[in-house]
Amino acid sequence: MQSTIMEKNQKWLLKRFHGICGRLGMTPEDKLNAISGYGCESSADMSDKDLMDLCFKFEKQLDPALAELDATRKRVFAAIGSYLEFVGKESSPELIKAVACRATGYDTFNRIPADRLRNIYYAFTKKHKDFERSWKQMEELLCIKK
Repeated sequence: MQSTIMEKNQKWLLKRFHGICGRLGMTPEDKLNAISGYGCESSADMSDKDLMDLCFKFEKQLDPALAELDATRKRVFAAIGSYLEFVGKESSPELIKAVACRATGYDTFNRIPADRLRNIYYAFTKKHKDFERSWKQMEELLCIKK
């Protein structure tokens, strides 16, 4: 039973991959060049993870909004991670996602819309800058070093 599920998943990914390649107008040579980057000669030889990565890469070419959303998510990760590091807390991807979800009220990080992600990004970068400024002022007043 499990092998048939994996086979169906592989078949679905291959269909998705070739559909995206068709929409991009890729020639068989273009496909082969993309696949050879993963050390394979055929898309059927690729692992599910590699196929998903390649599909996502090509989908970003089809839909610039998807690429923008991905970049915004990465900015949010960096902003929250930088803030947590500055205040002396350990950060992990799970913690950063939890902070972002709590800040927006969403249950899942990937469901947070782009405008809310931008709001979080600016909030945490502003908060970080405010803390840095206030820390510098404290150092000057108290003549201490970090």
